[in-house]
Amino acid sequence: MSTPKKYAWIFLSLTLTLILSCTIYPGLENSSQSPGITPFPDTSRDAAPNDPYFRATHQPGMVENTPTLDSPHTLPLISDKPASYTIQSGDTLKTIARKFGVSLQQLVDVNKIENPDLISIGTKLTIPLPNPLPALPPFKIIPDSELVDGPTLKFFDLSQFIQLQKGYLSTYSETVDGQLLTGEEIINRVAIENSVNPRLLLALLEYQSGWVTRPNPAQKSLDYPVGYANSYYKGLYRQLSWAANSLNRGYYLWKINALKSWILPDGSNLLPNPTLNAGTVGVISFFAELDSLNDWVKAISRPGLFSTYQALFGDPFDYAVEPLIPTALVQPPMQLPFENDAVWSFTGGPHEGWADGSAWAALDFAPPGEGKGCVDSDAWVTAVADAKVVYARFGVVILDLDQDGYQQTGWSVLYLHIATRDRVAAGAVVKAGDRLGHPSCEGGVANGTHVHLARRYNGEWISADGDLPFKLDGWISSGDGTQYNGVLKKGNYAVEAWDSQKPENQIHR
Repeated sequence: MSTPKKYAWIFLSLTLTLILSCTIYPGLENSSQSPGITPFPDTSRDAAPNDPYFRATHQPGMVENTPTLDSPHTLPLISDKPASYTIQSGDTLKTIARKFGVSLQQLVDVNKIENPDLISIGTKLTIPLPNPLPALPPFKIIPDSELVDGPTLKFFDLSQFIQLQKGYLSTYSETVDGQLLTGEEIINRVAIENSVNPRLLLALLEYQSGWVTRPNPAQKSLDYPVGYANSYYKGLYRQLSWAANSLNRGYYLWKINALKSWILPDGSNLLPNPTLNAGTVGVISFFAELDSLNDWVKAISRPGLFSTYQALFGDPFDYAVEPLIPTALVQPPMQLPFENDAVWSFTGGPHEGWADGSAWAALDFAPPGEGKGCVDSDAWVTAVADAKVVYARFGVVILDLDQDGYQQTGWSVLYLHIATRDRVAAGAVVKAGDRLGHPSCEGGVANGTHVHLARRYNGEWISADGDLPFKLDGWISSGDGTQYNGVLKKGNYAVEAWDSQKPENQIHR
């Protein structure tokens, strides 16, 4: 690195170390909250003090919890020489730059690309040599269980919290997919769809724009309240959806040791500390999409998001559920999501549970019939197991397999693209094989009628191509490293995923 950049980084490292060593954010010495923030009443203390997921909230004067140490992660190797890469279908320059740990601008400059938005499949790119700055200190911002929509959320009253703050969010509304939703409904929808903690979404919203506590936030924040100034992502729903996906990307890449470094908008390239936890990495990755080096350092240190979170909800590590995923976890019995004797097509191998930042937790199945595209289907999607329906809206149905009424605890199964017509109602208790509704293109993005099936445990997406694959009527899922590719195997039989109706992808119960 150049000498000026080297000394600038040394200065920033020293500054960050000093920031992280402070025990209390200035101005909060005698209080656990900042001015203007109404603490959420601790109703959970009387509700279920003996619940295994109960955690006491932070109280003024209490010593902060010491986060559990993480074993060092194995980081991907940083290349020590230039490489080449041929552009493939689905690539963007941004995803290619992220894959190789270089900045977008480096990629553009080295390859003399005039328009980064126009690239051609088959074009061979030169990948420049990465030049990352040293690893960050091991400051933890949140536990993993505060990034996912997990167990401690069963006691959190989102509506009551938002209304107590009396901020702009409490009176906000927006039309999403043709329906007028309140700020609370938008937060709830984004949390459920992405399986991201609503407390974290609120803390990010407050840190970035003050929407939670300020009745009149800055005018410039009204279109882009989380700070991502892209016209496609205008409005609270799309801003938070982008934020949740960014949080998930960092979280799940870290889980599989696939995050090389962070490339900031100003081109700074920074290595992660191998002892960080996935929840913290998710937050750091979010800010890395938005901030220059100085702002990024502040956001991920104690005076940044951590302090805002603490002011709103108390010490985030008081909510820690560890381990979030038990080492001996097994999938309960599940069956294929359609009726006996109906022949469906296996159209999608392991791919994202929700948006491209989440784990490859989903499989796709298309109903019988010759129709192409988004056609009306009378076929029935069925329950994979005995369960309680805890959500049925916007094309989504969620089954709670332990039937305690919370998708945040234990196993849950998300179905996407379930038509409004004949759809099961939230609150229904179903048996394996019971009808839930018809496959469609409703909800999310779809180019043809099908059902998208994904699993979560304690709010974390469970990969269909990892150590705990889907097992449906004995059919076991696996992938080949490319999204949507994969097979279902049962004994000596295998069914291959194809995005069409072929003999190779036909499957029945």
